[in-house]
Amino acid sequence: MPNGDSLGYRVSPWRTKNRGDGGCELCQPPLRQSARYRADCSVLSTKAPLMAVTLVPQPFVNEPIRAFRTAQERAALEAAIAELRRQARTYSLVIGGKRLAGHSEFVSRNPAHPGEVVGIVQAAGVDQAQAAVRAAEDAFPQWSRVPAERRAELLFSAAAAVRKRRDEFVALLILEVGKTWVEADADVAEGIDFLEYYGREMLRYAQGKPLTPLAGEDNELRYIPMGPGVVIPPWNFAFAIMAGMTSAAIVTGNTVVLKPSSDAPVIAARFVELLEACGLPPGVVNFVPGAGASIGDALISDPHVRFVSFTGSKEVGLRINRLAADVHPGQHWIKRVVAEMGGKDGIIVAADADLADAVEGVAVSAFGFSGQKCSACSRAIVEAPVYHDFVTALARRVEAIVVGDPVDPGSHMGPVINERALQKIEEYLDIGKREGTLLRGGERPFDEGYYLEPTVFVDVAPDAVIAQEEIFGPVLAVIKAEDYDHALAIANNTEYGLTGSVYSRDQRKLERARDEFHVGNLYFNRKCTGAMVGAHPFGGFNMSGTDSKAGGPDYLLLFLLAKTISAKRTTS
Repeated sequence: MPNGDSLGYRVSPWRTKNRGDGGCELCQPPLRQSARYRADCSVLSTKAPLMAVTLVPQPFVNEPIRAFRTAQERAALEAAIAELRRQARTYSLVIGGKRLAGHSEFVSRNPAHPGEVVGIVQAAGVDQAQAAVRAAEDAFPQWSRVPAERRAELLFSAAAAVRKRRDEFVALLILEVGKTWVEADADVAEGIDFLEYYGREMLRYAQGKPLTPLAGEDNELRYIPMGPGVVIPPWNFAFAIMAGMTSAAIVTGNTVVLKPSSDAPVIAARFVELLEACGLPPGVVNFVPGAGASIGDALISDPHVRFVSFTGSKEVGLRINRLAADVHPGQHWIKRVVAEMGGKDGIIVAADADLADAVEGVAVSAFGFSGQKCSACSRAIVEAPVYHDFVTALARRVEAIVVGDPVDPGSHMGPVINERALQKIEEYLDIGKREGTLLRGGERPFDEGYYLEPTVFVDVAPDAVIAQEEIFGPVLAVIKAEDYDHALAIANNTEYGLTGSVYSRDQRKLERARDEFHVGNLYFNRKCTGAMVGAHPFGGFNMSGTDSKAGGPDYLLLFLLAKTISAKRTTS
């Protein structure tokens, strides 16, 4: 069912309180006037007393995820895939609104068919990365003073544009990172959610916070942007996380240097193009693909950079934290680092659990997108009384997973991202064969592409390597717990603390987990993946990162400074 008008907006437009002067400053450049604001401005052409414009968007609702059950939906996505495959484009750097050649170029390839080129991407050198920071710095003064309503409107316009081009971005995710149809559509839907949610959140923060009244003073707390920042998104949610990190930074009034993953640069390039089409001013988002080892350090160490927003591995995240902690000549601030760094997530299956539900939740959490999610279940912790039955049922469920080309809508699981990742996972398989019993999988099913069978090891010790280290692939370790106390201890015995789940019918066990299971996102009787924007603010503890809580009511604070203004009240 459609959830918006022809431009993709929600069913009804914003309600606007009349400013009364016959005009609306929000319709002025640099942002393009939208259909929503044209409608609103017609209401404003009255002679009512002058009032501030207050825009009230509809309540946030998550974007529906499609199942592609209709022939029309399937045909539209197939056409989008075919269109992208006709010719691979070349994508330039974008610095200060100008498209530039890089010092070199690299090829983005389809992991299902490594010989297939998805796009040719210019790679920035250190000097160009530094120029991008200067462009962001130059654009910051003007962008930071653009009213929050206009910045939010940019995000709403972008969300509408993504809805119109949804199949294009879904097709890109299928081809560039190997997502299956539903996984790719969920990724794009989450990106839309971030745009809609953060736009609304900025409108809320723009109102400031109420303060305790003090006699003889007028006091105010307002939120202001920080300055130029660096956004380094991952390849595994190549649209959603990239769009969410970027949009959060710019809607709060900051400017950005976006360094996309080298495994997913095309999707990021097209998103930047979309923002520009929606009215993004030059220099607000600067697009600089390139190797992290070359330009990444230069960006993070630049004294003009105010913050770094990163999602990726623990090793890279810790390096960023160290680099950002150093103060360089000309730097007048402590850089803020927002980092999400992975997990080693466990699902506890209690003796009283619904085993069918638990098996399904573990399988989907472990093998969705080939286990390449920081929230993926890589450890099933099962109480001894139901261990045998769980393992037997899990073996049957995993056997039913269809591994194949993600272009085929019948595929449940596609490839891993590249040959380097595949080889690393196979090293863990060798370790797993020494540490446990191979129940299913462990082989490359095809000669072409970076495919691996869904793999399950059973009888794994809680302190085994495959039970402790993040593998980031379709590998699950099943661990037997003596009882529920033991299960909780195992669940907490890693250096990570991102997601976890408990399957139990016993409310007392669930209440204990609320207090004792130390993860940022805890789920009961459901999978440990699939956090929804607004409903499940996402971010973890310990080596999982800075607990950023993306998609939650506190996230934008990470990109803002709080300024208190106090004025002595005068009497005339």
